[in-house]
Amino acid sequence: QVRLVESGGGLVEAGGSLRLSCAASRVIENIRAMGWYRQAPGKQRELVALINSGGTTTYQDSVKGRFTISRDNAKNTVTVYLQMNSLKPEDAAVYICYVGSYQTSWVNYWGQGTQVTVSS
Repeated sequence: QVRLVESGGGLVEAGGSLRLSCAASRVIENIRAMGWYRQAPGKQRELVALINSGGTTTYQDSVKGRFTISRDNAKNTVTVYLQMNSLKPEDAAVYICYVGSYQTSWVNYWGQGTQVTVSS
């Protein structure tokens, strides 16, 4: 059983920064994408940022220019980061790590999440 473990969440003032990290408990084969989702109370889970195996990144419009996703480049190693700058109160949520792998079918892995709280 693969576990994704996030770290780096916490409480920060508006305008501040946090860096989230996510690591897998073991190697995952055939990784196609890694990324971060978030879920605020009473809201649906939403994509924040994604990076595919080719290095192409996708961001939610509200975080463009403030958040940066990056990854460890070792093959099949899951280490993905989210640098969050200029945080706003509306960024507060549980941030959840995601890894998608594909061989004959998609397998999605999810972390438990790390809380990000932004005070105004």
